[in-house]
Amino acid sequence: MSKLFSAVKVGPYTLSHRVAMAPLTRMRSEPGDVPGDLMVDYYTQRATEGGLIVTEATPISVQGYGYAMAPGIYADDQIAGWRRITDAVHAKGARIFLQLWHVGRQSHPDLQPGGAAPVAPSALKAEGHAYSVNGEVEFTMPRALELREIPAIIEDFRRGAERALRAGFDGVELHGANGYLPDQFLQDGSNARTDEYGGPIENRARFLLEVTDALISVWGADRVGVRIAPSGTYGSMHDSDPETTFGYVTEQLDKRGIGYLHVVEPRIKGTETIGEVHDPVAARHLRPKFTGTLIAAGGFTKETADAIIEAGHADIVAFGRHFIANPDLPERLRLNLPLNRYDRSTFYGGDARGYTDYPFHAETQAA
Repeated sequence: MSKLFSAVKVGPYTLSHRVAMAPLTRMRSEPGDVPGDLMVDYYTQRATEGGLIVTEATPISVQGYGYAMAPGIYADDQIAGWRRITDAVHAKGARIFLQLWHVGRQSHPDLQPGGAAPVAPSALKAEGHAYSVNGEVEFTMPRALELREIPAIIEDFRRGAERALRAGFDGVELHGANGYLPDQFLQDGSNARTDEYGGPIENRARFLLEVTDALISVWGADRVGVRIAPSGTYGSMHDSDPETTFGYVTEQLDKRGIGYLHVVEPRIKGTETIGEVHDPVAARHLRPKFTGTLIAAGGFTKETADAIIEAGHADIVAFGRHFIANPDLPERLRLNLPLNRYDRSTFYGGDARGYTDYPFHAETQAA
């Protein structure tokens, strides 16, 4: 039998299979950035007995926004909306972690309080687009955070973790990947600071580790996960020595005993591996440095998921686009059933189309 369908531990929890739902920004919240009925349906559909869901990225402050209509966890009135989701997921026997988010420079004045500039470790502009209520808008020049401002952002993360606890989640995941604020501090291509949050890797990793410690203070280490993307380039991200940078962070997270490390794998384009000249940092490079549960994500099929688990480089595989289109994905993979095709045009924003209207396999057979 496929190892994808064997038991595995995540912190204090035992899962019955290793097919996790990856965090997926969908932009379907209600006014006030509150999760509503549509989001309840979406997560309930994808909850499976003994499975793990990591929610879409959820801003811990208004300043942390980069995508309009993303649900928040920065205000108490958002807790009740999330509680409806966690109750529904738990009723189906699944576990659910909330991914905590601050986009940093990957925002736009249209999304910032008072039209202010986005904040970042350094005044270095990223390439790419934020999503405002008026559609895509190009990233703008950020303002470098002053040293005195950093503790308040860490406190925003801690308060978000507290609200997640009150909302009934099983744990939280720090979004430290994809060029968002913790990643911006970590990599020297986006961090030109000369104070205690810049320069040597020990300083550049300080923000991510201090936020992790703040989450641990609320949840305990074994119910905190951290997501990193060592080979990611989105948002103009790069580092002069990613092997050392991400190796150090992994070792420090391992010392803290966190519940899991979530690694975004290098993507494959056609027949060429990204980073053909060098060997991009992936889960297999970090596995020797991390003794806890390791989740790998990024373009997996059932065959490649089986292979990475069989090789011991990961313990769980998180699926994204296939989980969007297949609410019953674990069952389809277990029984080798055909998969629904996803509609990329409906990924971000909109209504139930491309969100809660994908059929279960049993429905296609009955039709």
